[in-house]
Amino acid sequence: MFRTKRSGLVRRLWRSRAPVEGDGEADRGTHGSSGGCCMGKAAKVAKSNDAGSEAELKALTHSVLKKIKEKQLEVLLQAVESKGGARSPCLLLPSKVDAKVGQQSYSLPMLLYKVFRWPDLRHSSELKRLSCCESYGKINPDLVCCNPHHMSRLCELESPPPPYSRYPMDYLKPPASPYLCSPLPDSLALQESGEPAHWCVVAYWEEKTRVGRLYSVQESSLDIFYDLPQGNGFCLGQLCSDNKSQLVQMVRAKIGYGIQLTREPDGVWVYNRSCYPIFIKSATLDNPDSRTLLVHKVFPGFSIKAFDYDKACSLQRPNDHEFTQQPRTGFTVQISFVKGWGQCYTRQFISSCPCWLEVIFNTR
Repeated sequence: MFRTKRSGLVRRLWRSRAPVEGDGEADRGTHGSSGGCCMGKAAKVAKSNDAGSEAELKALTHSVLKKIKEKQLEVLLQAVESKGGARSPCLLLPSKVDAKVGQQSYSLPMLLYKVFRWPDLRHSSELKRLSCCESYGKINPDLVCCNPHHMSRLCELESPPPPYSRYPMDYLKPPASPYLCSPLPDSLALQESGEPAHWCVVAYWEEKTRVGRLYSVQESSLDIFYDLPQGNGFCLGQLCSDNKSQLVQMVRAKIGYGIQLTREPDGVWVYNRSCYPIFIKSATLDNPDSRTLLVHKVFPGFSIKAFDYDKACSLQRPNDHEFTQQPRTGFTVQISFVKGWGQCYTRQFISSCPCWLEVIFNTR
């Protein structure tokens, strides 16, 4: 009975492995040309170069999984079958056990990440561990978390970006004072001493209409989603919207698990948890001497450092002409779900996008 259950878990896990490119599901929502695409180097390498056959990979994976404790298999299965939607604990396994597929050797964590998240994954440098993970920030531990959904793919910015994907913006100049921006309005001001202060507020928009109230963020990490099992954070599905546009409703339904917004020591990171691309514009993602900003496309499963505090120190708040009638203070990052904007799209401004976010940072 024990062996039967274990074998059943292994079979279910193999059936839930990540699809490879070309089988339909892998292509959904992740393809299409756009300036400023954020992908890892390995994602641009032809799949025909992957070492090892499907049969080899299956045999190796089954062999590895059968050595893992039953409760750990259940944790892995919960994470994989929910596609990261369920809150699964860390899966702590030895980090120095190697597995070989063809001529290529992988550590145990890399093998599981490759099988259950990214078949084109080649090196650990392409990955970023999520801050919710027990192994976050640890260097070379004996046991490392191998939960594939405690990892994200690191977004590599293209440099220099293609000119057609540039978005017009006023010139960014160094500030006259050491403070990054003028004080926030009273409604957004820092709380009195003794109360936790927010580090950003989030506004949700549907085209030119803001939906719901500003969401003040005090915790270091925030999930922003439409439909997320065990979701805890900013649920867009609970907001009352009068927008009857079919496009807005379609995009709203595709937000799904949404994004995770995390404040980390080196800046603010955005992790795309949904099944469709998101699009981001931020002053700190581009050359500070540029007169234009790039709209970056971030694919599902990828993370991008959307706001860099060190870079922000040398910038003055941009005077974005989209919001000349709606004054903003502080630095903002704009994020559109599913639909992009800019010169290579029919939508020139984010205010024409069906569903989007404005993240306003408290830089004081």
